[in-house]
Amino acid sequence: MARIGRDRIVLHEPLPPPRLAEQTMGMPATKRWTTEEVRALMDENRPTPRYELIDGELLVSFDSAEPDVTNAPTIEHQRAVRELLRVLDAHLSADMGEALSAPADLELEPGSIVQPDVFVMAAGAAGLPRSWAEVSGLLLAIEVLSPSTARYDRVVKRHFYQRVGVAEYWVVDVSSRVIERWHAEDERPEVVDGSITWHPAGVAEPLVLDLETFFARVHAED
Repeated sequence: MARIGRDRIVLHEPLPPPRLAEQTMGMPATKRWTTEEVRALMDENRPTPRYELIDGELLVSFDSAEPDVTNAPTIEHQRAVRELLRVLDAHLSADMGEALSAPADLELEPGSIVQPDVFVMAAGAAGLPRSWAEVSGLLLAIEVLSPSTARYDRVVKRHFYQRVGVAEYWVVDVSSRVIERWHAEDERPEVVDGSITWHPAGVAEPLVLDLETFFARVHAED
């Protein structure tokens, strides 16, 4: 892996697919997909595959290295999602927002559909959104990294979330035990390995997440 400039990451050699990890595939660029076509593929009662649409490209995330295998995501991935939801839910009040996880149907800009692993919807004047169509922005979007999704999470999705003004985007690297934090204006991430503080605008008390404790729980070490 080599870093070019300040924010572009290029993989010189293909990474070997993990046996039980999420696998993201981009469909051929010659076909520009529409939200109607993607929603026709989606089934919220089925956790896999996960369909997302960014700049006309259909991203399909499978829960295993082989598209025709439907193994569950890795245990560490699921624990990370669970722990993030737990700490966010304990911190948030109904007038601040709500933490949820995929599957979802978020159209943060026309012609797009995204499904972050974990995300926080902001509450509006009328309270929490009652449908996906009412979600116009996010306070926080989080993806839990796997080797096969690295480019999409760190480049494609990161550019998208920055473009649509998501206040913070986290890439959780379970193997390295760090969180890469991006703000909308950042050219490179803040790599956090101690504790991460989330303090969205308008919220009095920040959330402080101790990463040593968090990753110990993810790896079932405590």
